[in-house]
This record gives sequence, structure tokens and C-alpha cells, in this order.
Amino acid sequence: MYGRLTGRRLSFLNKAPEEGLKVSALCGGRNGLYLEGSICDIPCLMLVDTGANVTLVKTDLAQKLKGNFIYTAPNISLKTATGEKAEIHGKLDAAIECGSRKFQHKIYVADITDPCILGLDFQQKFNFMVDLEKNEIRTGGEEIPLFSASAEDSKLCSVLAKEKTIIPARSECLIQGVPETSGKFRYAVTDFPSQVSQKGVLVAATLVDLKKEAIPVRVLNLDHKPKTIDKGAVIATCEPVVDIVARPQGLSESLRLPSILENLEGLNEEQRTAVKELLQEFQNLFSTSDSDVGRCKMTQHRINTGNHPPIKQYPRRLPLAKKEESERLVKEMVDNGIIEESSGPWALPIVLVKKKDGSTRFCVDYRNLNEITIKDSYPLPRIDDTLDALNGSQWFSTLDLKSGYWQVEIQPEDKEKTTFTTGQGLWQFKVMPFGLCNAPATFERLMETVLRGLTSEACLVYLDDIIIVGRTFQEHLNNIRKVFQRLQKANLKLSPKKCSFFRKEVSYLGHIISADGVKTDPGKTKAVVDWPRPETVHDLRSFLGLCTYYRRFVRNFSAIARPLHKLTEARTNFNWTEECEKSFNSLKQALITSPVLTYPRTDKEFILDTDASNEGIGAVLSQKIGNEECVIAYFSKSLGKPERNYCVTRKELLAIVKSIEHFHHYLYGRKFLLRTDHASLRWLLNFREPEGQIARWIQRLQEYDFEIQHRKGTSHGNADALSRRPCKENCKHCTNADKKFGMETDISVKVLTTEDAWSSSEVQKAQLEEEIKFGRSTILARNRSGKPCNKTILGSLGLLTP
Repeated sequence: MYGRLTGRRLSFLNKAPEEGLKVSALCGGRNGLYLEGSICDIPCLMLVDTGANVTLVKTDLAQKLKGNFIYTAPNISLKTATGEKAEIHGKLDAAIECGSRKFQHKIYVADITDPCILGLDFQQKFNFMVDLEKNEIRTGGEEIPLFSASAEDSKLCSVLAKEKTIIPARSECLIQGVPETSGKFRYAVTDFPSQVSQKGVLVAATLVDLKKEAIPVRVLNLDHKPKTIDKGAVIATCEPVVDIVARPQGLSESLRLPSILENLEGLNEEQRTAVKELLQEFQNLFSTSDSDVGRCKMTQHRINTGNHPPIKQYPRRLPLAKKEESERLVKEMVDNGIIEESSGPWALPIVLVKKKDGSTRFCVDYRNLNEITIKDSYPLPRIDDTLDALNGSQWFSTLDLKSGYWQVEIQPEDKEKTTFTTGQGLWQFKVMPFGLCNAPATFERLMETVLRGLTSEACLVYLDDIIIVGRTFQEHLNNIRKVFQRLQKANLKLSPKKCSFFRKEVSYLGHIISADGVKTDPGKTKAVVDWPRPETVHDLRSFLGLCTYYRRFVRNFSAIARPLHKLTEARTNFNWTEECEKSFNSLKQALITSPVLTYPRTDKEFILDTDASNEGIGAVLSQKIGNEECVIAYFSKSLGKPERNYCVTRKELLAIVKSIEHFHHYLYGRKFLLRTDHASLRWLLNFREPEGQIARWIQRLQEYDFEIQHRKGTSHGNADALSRRPCKENCKHCTNADKKFGMETDISVKVLTTEDAWSSSEVQKAQLEEEIKFGRSTILARNRSGKPCNKTILGSLGLLTP
């Protein structure tokens, strides 16, 4: 049945087209020679067949590779050496792995018994040479072991009874077995042999070590009569183990499966079953607790401080109530292998931050360390290129690592630089802690290494955002399997609560990704789209302040905005007309379309402008392209009742924190410019002993690399306008805040940053002169005591002489 195998290079047998594709047999038989390999990352045993001129894959295995499945004409068929015919269902352009070598080859799909048959086309193409004396194949300087196995069950070897044993009726006993041959594998799983004819006898699947002289085999006799196992009889067969992973103790089946099984919408029962089987197969990839964190050995974080001497800071005094909590958290991290004792010269203080749920977050103040650390310039992927690669996909899944930083080790010589002191000893991190400036670059480098080769077709990774794509359900399922295999090989763990699978639409990098393509996330323009219709001059001037900042991008801006500017001049009641509504909507549309709104460019620095007012906080993310600042996205948020009571500086700091968090996917891992009109925020990074809320905010900002720049309020109209956007509901908090501070909301004087025919200082002077003439100067503005302050305002506009 098989051609002669020699040490010479195998010759290729050309097929005659009229005879169809030739193959020696549809199964290997007892004397088949197999090698271990994989097809598209799915492990399988491959029959080496010198009588076949084509390479074949089993139909059910090909179904798992549906994304690469190409159906062919039904008139193509196989012809065996005995004259039998079998239909070919299709062909695959598959990645075949044998040993450590990888090959790309077209293979045919047919109803064969073996998972795969390697024909002469494959052997000839990749120069396979078979050596029967050593029972191996040589290719490309590598020697790949061969072994004989039954094609019926594709097992590695048989297990023989070491001695004669009688199994009582309806009983179980342990029989000592001897492996017929150990092969190249050490670990295998025993199974019931198909050639054993005794009925009523079952063999339990057991993990065994083939290197040992005796193998324990659990045999169960279900019959009412005793069964005799003779010495040397085949009592079990073994198949190789692809991987061995620890099973969490004390977990039920329902707990081991991620909760996302309950959220598989739009899948039929067959698809849900396939997803469940996949998640069960990789259930150990998902973290089961806060302490169940992976540890990757593929890269280590480096802290390059050059020749700078060690930094040593004294520990900060902790309240008595927090000392016990500090000791508990340190012990917990020691038990989980996160930190260890240190004896180095470095020492940095800690900050205990109270979370919203009442628990405590343990933080180290690494600001001084970050200042002396040489920045890692590892390039981050271009967002636009990443988004372009998503086109054509129909299914999407997103993954999130469990405490991703803690799964990355630190270089041994740099561990001491992470040392912190609690006042009761020194401790250093064994893994990458939060707050280090180069952590994003290290993490991006790791993820690209882990998923290399998959990022162009199966998935995309941008820092800690992993998205898996697929054109069909089966292709998407296969892609998830590939990513899971890579993550498992890297010993990384996922957070089941933060993973989502088989979605038709997901939010990714500030965009909405679906089968229809990539579109802008409504959240980027929500602050402008939902801007309520102005009901007072104050509201209208805030909106015009934003529009005027970007007026150079809007063609015929003065003509479009004229009805609104005229309304600010009105000396009678505020009368909103249809013409005003049209102008208002036209300006909003102009602010959210090109050239005002544009796609981000990774070769340009991001600029974040933030501002706060009594009503809310606002921000604009932009980039300078050419000589112009183009908007990437807007952000606006009304303040809650407690936040309205913050001091001015705290409100401005809140605006920074919320804005940076909102634009995390743009700013994380990149240096950016932060502009504010509040000069006192420049002390932010030098605040010595932050506590409470301020400490929590500063701890969040440690992960970002930015420079703070102050600019005067007259140049800050874009963010200022968003912070003063009217509250849509006109809630009682707005009214109460205005009354509390003794401010009128119907009048606001704003010096615009760009000269305009309808909002210039000359027009405003003329307007105020008219108001003075008609006796309305006393309502221009009021101070906190409620007294008129028209002299101050008139003086600022140059209408009064000193």
C-alpha cells in the first residue's frame, strides 16, 4: 500500500488529469507512519503517505478552519490504489507546522479517517527525507521523529498488562501497565483500546508519564461475571498530550466558565454550543480571583535611569487607622508574589487612596523616579491604520487582561528602583507596578510580540485594547482560538468580566466598529450635537465663543453666525427665530465635520485644552496640522451638586482628570500638551504630600506623560465654552449655584480670541454705549454681594479712563 521509504529524496508522482487526484488509501492502517504537527494552529497527527500525490485533511478538521475553506467543483474526486473513488469537498491554503518548522501549502478536503495525510506534493516541495533506521524525517536541517500508530484511533502507543489480573464482577481495580514504546512524548492520556474485544470493560482516562516503567490503569468491570486480563494483553492505548494546565481547586463548572456565556446574543443553539466548548477548552485562561494573575516570561520591564544616583525619600506619616490597612495590603502582595523585601538604596513613599467602593488602593509615588527615567520611544501603532484593517469584518470580540501590568516582570537589576517604604521596612516590586512612565511602551511591545503574525488577519492590538475580528462565525471562532493559544502560551490571564464575544458592533479607539464599517463614536461630538438651544444671552455667547475659536475653518462664518450675533445685541426680549435656529444648527454641523473635526495622526502631538466653570467642565482634544489646530474630539460634563461646591482649583483639576480619562485611548502611552487657563495647576506634579481625593487624582495621572502649559483665558475660548454649556434640564442645582455666588446668568462679557465684524470690541463698545444711554448699565453684572460692578466691566472694555 505504501511506496518504499528510503534515505533518498522522494520523487514526485505526477497525476494524470483524466484519472483524478491519486491517493494510496483513505486511512493509514496498522503500519502507518505519523508525525506530530498542526494545521492552522490546531494540533493533529499527520500520516506520511508516499503513495499519495496530494495532501489531504479530514473534513471535520477543515470545518474548524472554515475561514480558509475554498469550495471546488464537485466533479473532482480521489482515486485510491484499489480503484475506490471519494469526493473532494474543497481545498485550503493552510499553515502547516511540523516540529519547529512552518510551511504554507494548499491541501484538499476529503472524508478520510486520519486527521491529515501528507502527500508527495508536500514532501517534494519542502524536501522531506525519510530515514527508517532512525524513524525520523529530515527537512531544513531539522530531524522530526516518526512513530507507528493505528489509523483507527491515531494513538501513540499501546499499554500492556504487567501481570495477569482478575477483575471481580461490577468492580474497579488498578492494573499496572507497561508502555509498548515511549515515543517522543513524555505525557499521555490512557484510553480504552478499540482492539480489545472484551465487552463490559472500561478504562478511565488518566494522565500518565511514559518515562516511568509502570503505568497505573484504572479498569472497570461492568459485567456480572469476573473478567481476566492476561499478562501482556493490551489494556489501554495512549495519545499524546498537547498541553498540561492546572485546574483551579474548588470551582464548579459554572464558575469556571466566564459569565459572558450569558450574553451571547444573536447566536443560534449550535453556535452557542461551539462557543461554550471553546471557552471550556480555554477556561484556565480566565482569571478566577484577584490573586489569580498570570506571569509572562517573554519580556521584562526596564527602568533606565542612566547614571543618576538613587532617590531616597522618607516615608510619609500615615494615620493610625491606615497603618493596619497598609500592613494588610503589603502582606497580601507578598503572598501573591507581587512584591518582595528589598535592601537597595532606593526608597519612595506610598499613598493610600480610598476607592469609590470604600476599599483601599495601594499606590507608590513614582513622580521623582519618572523624572529621571529615560523615556522609551517604542512606536505605537497608527490608529487610522488599525481602523482600516477592520473593514470587511462581521464579528467582533474584545479582550482585557487581568491586571495586565502585574503579568509583566521587571528586570532583576531594576527591581530595587521600584522600592517603597512604609516606615516598617523596604519592599520592591517583582512585577511592573502602576505609575511608571515607560509601562505603556513595554506593554505594547509585549502584546505585539505575543500576537505577532495574527495582527494582520485575526486580531488587532493597541496597548491594552485587543479586538478579534472575523468575516464569518467559523472564521471568528478560529481566530479567537488562535489568540487564546498565543495568550495561553505566554501565560497571560484574561479578566472574564471585561471580555465580550461575538458582537456585531463594538466601541474601539473612539470609533464604532460594525459590519457597516467604521464610524465616529457619537461620544466624540456629543458635547456639540446635544448642545441645547440657547435661552439667554449668556448661553448664546458661550456657544459663539466656541464657534469663533474655530471660525477660520468655517466658510462664510460671519454670514452664517450673523443672526446669532444680532441676537446678542438685542435690547428687548430674547427672541429666538427660525433664522436663529437655522444658524445655530449650521454652526453645530460645521463644528463636527471636516475640516474642524479630523482623524488623529500619530505623528503629531495631541493638545488637550481643559476648563471648568460653576456649571460644568469641558475639554477639546486637538492636533496642530500645518499651522492650524484641528479638533479630534469634544468633551463636556455637567457638575453634580457636591462638585459645584469645590474650590476653583479643585474644579480645574477635576476637569483635567476627567478629560484625560475620557480621551484615554488617544493619550495613554504618548506625550501630550495640556493647556489650562488656571496658572496654579502648574504645581500639580510637585505637590508634596497629597491626600484623599487629590492623591487619588494624582495617582491616576501618573500613568500619563504630559506637559502643563498655562495660557490666558482670552485664548482659551474652545474649552471655556464647553465648560459653560447650559444644563439641558435647567436643574435646581444650576439655579442654586447662581444664587449662592450672587451671579446673574443672563449677562456675560467675553473677549473673543479672533476678530469678527459682528463681535469686535468696537461693536461691543457701541452696544454698551447704547445700553448706558438707555439707563441699563446697572444690570451689566453683579458681584457676590449683589452690588453693581459696572465700572469694572466698562473699564475692562476701555470705556472709562483711569
